[in-house]
Amino acid sequence: HEQTHQHCSSNQRKIIALQCLHQTNNQSVNQSINHTMAEVSQFRLGLEDRQKQFKPGSIRRIKLSNFLTYSAVECFPGPRLNVVIGPNGTGKSTILCAICLGLGGQPPLLGRADDARTFIMHEKIIATVEIELAPFPNKTTHTIKRTIDRNKGSTGKHARGVAASTYEINGVEVKLAQVQKLVSDTYNIAIDNLCTFLPQDRVGSFSGFDAKDLLKETEKSVSGSGHLWLKHEELIRLESEMLNSDSSLTTAKAELDRLEGEVSRLEREKALMEEREDSVKNLEFYQQKHMWVLFDEKRIAAVELKKEKKELERDLKVAQKGLAPLVEGIERLENEYKNGKDLREDLLKEINRHRSVYHSSVSKGERIQDSIDEHANELSTIDSQKRAAELRVSQCQQDVDDRKQIMSDYPPMDEIQEKIKGAQDELREAKKEMTNANREVQSKQSAIKEARTDYEIKQRRFDSMKDDKARRNENIFARDNELGKIHEWVNANRNLFRRPVHGPIVCEIVTRDDASSNYLEQHVKNTVLKSFVVECKEDMNLLFREVRQKRGLKININIVNHGTLEPVRRMYSDAKMKELKDRYDVLGYLDDSFEAPPAILQALRNTANVQSVLIGTSLSDPLEKFLEEKENGGGKQSYCIFVKNGRKSYKHTAMKSRYQNAMNLSVDEVRPAKMLKPGVPPEEKNRAERDLQVAHQEVEHLQPSLTSATEAFERAQRVAQEKNMTFKDTKQGAREVKDHQEKLARSKRKLDEAKREAAKDNKSEKKRVITAMRSFVKMFTTEIEKATNAYDRYLDATARQGGLRMSEDGLIAKKQALIYQRETMKKATSDLEKAVRQKHLEFKEARDDVHALKKKADDQAPLGTDDNPSLLKLKFEEITGDRVELEGLISEVEDRIGRIIDNPAVLRNYQKLKAQFDTQKEDFENLKDSKSSKRAELKNLRDPYLAALKNIVIKVNGLFGIYMTALGCTGEVVLHTGNVERGNVEQLDNFKDWGIQIRVAFRINSELQTLSAQVHSGGERSVSTIMYLMAMQDLMVSPFRCVDEINQGLDERNERLVFSRIVENSTMPPEDKNDPSSHCGQYFLITPKLLPNMTAMENEGVTVHCIFNGPKNFNHFSDWNVDSLLDIRRRELENGEETESPHKRAKLEDEKKDD
Repeated sequence: HEQTHQHCSSNQRKIIALQCLHQTNNQSVNQSINHTMAEVSQFRLGLEDRQKQFKPGSIRRIKLSNFLTYSAVECFPGPRLNVVIGPNGTGKSTILCAICLGLGGQPPLLGRADDARTFIMHEKIIATVEIELAPFPNKTTHTIKRTIDRNKGSTGKHARGVAASTYEINGVEVKLAQVQKLVSDTYNIAIDNLCTFLPQDRVGSFSGFDAKDLLKETEKSVSGSGHLWLKHEELIRLESEMLNSDSSLTTAKAELDRLEGEVSRLEREKALMEEREDSVKNLEFYQQKHMWVLFDEKRIAAVELKKEKKELERDLKVAQKGLAPLVEGIERLENEYKNGKDLREDLLKEINRHRSVYHSSVSKGERIQDSIDEHANELSTIDSQKRAAELRVSQCQQDVDDRKQIMSDYPPMDEIQEKIKGAQDELREAKKEMTNANREVQSKQSAIKEARTDYEIKQRRFDSMKDDKARRNENIFARDNELGKIHEWVNANRNLFRRPVHGPIVCEIVTRDDASSNYLEQHVKNTVLKSFVVECKEDMNLLFREVRQKRGLKININIVNHGTLEPVRRMYSDAKMKELKDRYDVLGYLDDSFEAPPAILQALRNTANVQSVLIGTSLSDPLEKFLEEKENGGGKQSYCIFVKNGRKSYKHTAMKSRYQNAMNLSVDEVRPAKMLKPGVPPEEKNRAERDLQVAHQEVEHLQPSLTSATEAFERAQRVAQEKNMTFKDTKQGAREVKDHQEKLARSKRKLDEAKREAAKDNKSEKKRVITAMRSFVKMFTTEIEKATNAYDRYLDATARQGGLRMSEDGLIAKKQALIYQRETMKKATSDLEKAVRQKHLEFKEARDDVHALKKKADDQAPLGTDDNPSLLKLKFEEITGDRVELEGLISEVEDRIGRIIDNPAVLRNYQKLKAQFDTQKEDFENLKDSKSSKRAELKNLRDPYLAALKNIVIKVNGLFGIYMTALGCTGEVVLHTGNVERGNVEQLDNFKDWGIQIRVAFRINSELQTLSAQVHSGGERSVSTIMYLMAMQDLMVSPFRCVDEINQGLDERNERLVFSRIVENSTMPPEDKNDPSSHCGQYFLITPKLLPNMTAMENEGVTVHCIFNGPKNFNHFSDWNVDSLLDIRRRELENGEETESPHKRAKLEDEKKDD
């Protein structure tokens, strides 16, 4: 991206303005151009003269690289008013961002971001901002450069990228603090003060200042390094200290009284402490005696425990000896049981073996018996087979004779073959004719099938067009992919919601006609039409969380509790509505022109007031008056109505003024609906219906020819079938002849076989069968003997096994009895073991306690030896040796000690409190003297501060009143001094509540009101803000000021007056004629547009910067040449040509496309 700038003097702007003039006298135009170009050459300043006009600290050059929208740009501001103009989004505010960051400011001052790295151009790593400041006379020129690196600094959610920036002054790397010191201390630049530096995103912050904040910002902007504000803060501090001085004296006196009472209390405690010390000594003596008494009791108890332990150990040994015979008996029985078990297992194996032999022999005997039976049957059948063979010979002979008789009834085979050939030729001709007829039928069927397929396709297409709502939804979701995704997710997850979810609204509406669609889409915002409707708060939270937070899709949600339709309050009564329909042809309300579910209709009533909008046929003056008059005669009311005027429709909206009884009427042409338009255009639906009728006629046309072809085919088919039957009958006769011939041959073969079978000899066969039977009988006898012997041995082993089982049962019973006795004995032994261990632990614990008590007593109360007793032992004899009595004495002494608080440092505390008392008394006297000195300091600081502040307020108030009067308004700037706090005996000024109030009135005979967002509109606050800043213009110490788009929201008249005021105040002549830089300073005004015929621009102090930033603009700023432009325009005017600008041509082309 590139930027170009142009410094335009007043005469240069005259030449540019000639572009927009449409004059019929080309000669006068040419003379004006020539005269103006002569003036340009006469008044252009040289570079040296221009540099002298820069006030020290103002900006002479700005150079950016990869910064926001600029890849590389260098700008040279003028010394006075700089108007930066260009379309939205081209980079006007970027210039102010660069000034702020380049002079050491941080991103929060701009109100845009917290991290400087967000100002680096997309997909770039490093951005630079270089600013050259105008120097003081005969001083060094300072160029400040800030480099921002995307790869430096911390990362994360709360990262601010502080370490991402490096700074240079005149090519030498420095710290941020050095840059800020140079900017604020040397040049008095205050980029953190909204009075001097007002970015676009913080205009609202300035108008939101209260009186105290406005005073603070004003003090900072009109005094170098903010010294006036620092004086104000010092006055606040001194007042606070003076207000607290009385309480300090009272506190000091109370502290003295407290110390005196503490000393008296300590004297009483001294006697109690002496009593307590005696009790402590007695307690120590009793406790020493108690240790030896306790030792004696524990020693006796330990001796008793030792005796009990020995007795238990003796009983344990006896029990363990009685347990051994039981264990041996159980082991012996287990061995006997194991031996019997082994023998029983051997017998079981023997039983299984004999049983297996028995079953095997029985099975073999049965198989041998079967073989014997088979051979016996075979022997009996040999004779019967002989008789059967003779009978079969007789039957076969009879069958052969019968076959020969049948064959004699058929003609010869040659004659049959000749008939078959003739029938086959006739059948072939019939099939040929049937094939041709079938081919014709298939051709007709194919044609009619294609016609029916085409008809069905067109029928389905026409049926789909009938579902207009579905097609409309498809178009809507194709235009807004995210909306389609949300709708799909809601449909798939309806079971997650507590109540039904509707939407988007545009998909739930069915309008009456195209006009209703146009009216509804014109009236209701797109965001509302694309919103979803839920019936409870929980469903709204769920939908927002799942769609917006988890899936990142934008969604608007309306709530209609329980989805019920509330009673509607119409704007007009039934009587007035009837009159509107009868007299003025009003059709009804907008919400009557469409159908929707109750929840959707209620949402539209809540968000778009569709129940109050009318639909009419035309709008006349009587109807306008009728609509704006309230029924009860209470004045005028707002209204909205849609009407038609020829082929176009219009929306008439009349709004009653908030301040006057006038009506403001706006008329908007109704555009064709895009979302609510029919899913299928009517002409496309009509075309589809016509195509469907044509396809149906084609099917009806082909049907008769298909019927005719089908009948011809059926006739050919019947003939072919008859010929085929004749051919089949002929062939069937041939097959029957062949079949009888084959059957005769088979009968002859069977006759031969029967004769051979009847001639066979059967004696040898009988002998073979008898020999085999004798062998099988012998084998059967052997197997039966084996089975008998195995069965006898099986019975013997089974009997022996039963005897062993009975013996085992007896052994198990004896073993169980011994085990029970053993477990009983074991439990008794285990209990004794536990008792022994427990007693051993008790004894060990008692012994340890005795040793510990002995050691403790020897350490704390040694008694000496029997030969040489200690004095303590002799004193012990004077008191009781009973533990209970001794513990009673100890408890009594402890109670007495507990009633007296232990405070061994009473004397030390007394001396300390006495010293504190003396010190506090001295401080009290000093406080009295300090209060007088603070009062004098406050007076010395207050008088010059108040004089300077009042002088500033008087000047600003005078200029502000003049400027507001020029706008047709009233205004004043008032110093609000706050209220004196209750109990303020010093009658102080209460500086902490001081502030500046801007009071304005924008209507005649209205009272002045403090500027407030709750009372005044955005335009009123913008006018008041810029007039206040203009009134402070000459008082500000900063070398330059910046204001971004302050003219937004102003009407044309106020914007023109405001701009004239800015130009006039910013371009006033220098105070010293010999010093061109002794003016009010440099001024940057950012605006996206300028009103036409701005004569205020005709000033040498105005520099216009036109932002040409984008891919379709000039490749380099030098390509823009004013002189060439004027030459081209002059030639066009001389030739009488009126060319259209590329922008206008593009606009006309777009309008043609829309039509």
